[in-house]
Amino acid sequence: MQLRRENYPALGPVAGPYSHSVVHANTLYTSGLTAFATDHQKGSIDAQARSIFQQLATICAANNTSLAMLIKVTLFVSDMRQIAPLRAALFDIYGEHIPASSLVGVGSLFSEDLSIEVEAIVALPV
Repeated sequence: MQLRRENYPALGPVAGPYSHSVVHANTLYTSGLTAFATDHQKGSIDAQARSIFQQLATICAANNTSLAMLIKVTLFVSDMRQIAPLRAALFDIYGEHIPASSLVGVGSLFSEDLSIEVEAIVALPV
């Protein structure tokens, strides 16, 4: 089975040894996405989450799928006191398509401006 590794110009250049996404069979896996280098980098956790899911929607569209096909997300959060606004944003983003999810509290992310990083697994059309 072949893997397809992708980077998306709309998300900006990658700064390290990773791909924005990897496709295996009918499944799309993303690297951790953040609001780094966006207008929301220094914003609230819910603004950062919305920015991240806009990036994820861009990746999905490039692969003929959508956020409605999210299978699983892993959320890495540096300030667990901000869970309430994050949850409100996620309910809004997901609508009726709530994926499986893990929430992990972390000491910090790679930039002190960042409050959240998200990895996702998305189903692709057959």
